[in-house]
Amino acid sequence: MRWLGSLHAEWTKLRTLPSTWWLVTATVALTLTVGAAAASSLTTQVCPSPAACHEDTVKLALTGVQLSQALCLVLGVLSMGAEYGTGTIRTTLTAMPGRWRVLASKALALSLLTATAGALAVLSSLGLGRLILPTPADGTTLRAAGGSVLILVLVTLLGLSLATLLRDTGGAITLGLGVLYVVPILSRLVNSPTWQHRLQRWTPMPAALSIQATKNLERLAIAPWPGLGVLAAYAVGLLAVGGAAFRLRDA
Repeated sequence: MRWLGSLHAEWTKLRTLPSTWWLVTATVALTLTVGAAAASSLTTQVCPSPAACHEDTVKLALTGVQLSQALCLVLGVLSMGAEYGTGTIRTTLTAMPGRWRVLASKALALSLLTATAGALAVLSSLGLGRLILPTPADGTTLRAAGGSVLILVLVTLLGLSLATLLRDTGGAITLGLGVLYVVPILSRLVNSPTWQHRLQRWTPMPAALSIQATKNLERLAIAPWPGLGVLAAYAVGLLAVGGAAFRLRDA
């Protein structure tokens, strides 16, 4: 019962946070819009049918995830950062002293909301992409779709982890965006092919986005599921570190 009460409390705080629904709506809209624009960049002359198309149309339709993940990061950060910013974290911990339970409930509420929004965004993108270009409907498409939803969920948890660890909204968002976007850009500037390959394998975003690939898998720096596992390791590892700090420090 205590777990249900804690989950209900965290869900109530999340749904009443003004930014939550703006970010969720923007996540769906951005994923759909960017995916449609990317799919429209090809023509039916280039891809007359799934078998005759050499482009990865599934990955193209899911391009929007690369941008909408930033909104999920912000959602995760604000779910904890807003409480530190307003000082309501003290009220939360007075009402629910079990800090691990608070953090776990917050993570679960965030995951359920992001998974729902992510599924809507991804399925809509694939559906619209299928209207624009011939897109296969097979196991690899299902893996790319499910993996893309998991990317959004894991990035949200990454934001929660950073906010819990740093206790600063601006710092957590800046660091999170740097990990997601700046590090991959810097990896392309490295002259060594060996280090480029290593960075693509072990930095969270290049590795995780391999889950979207449905063609030319042998060219990937890391296989789809292990790549998603890299992002999961970052998110879960930082959540554990943040949870330990959350438990040991004063509010």
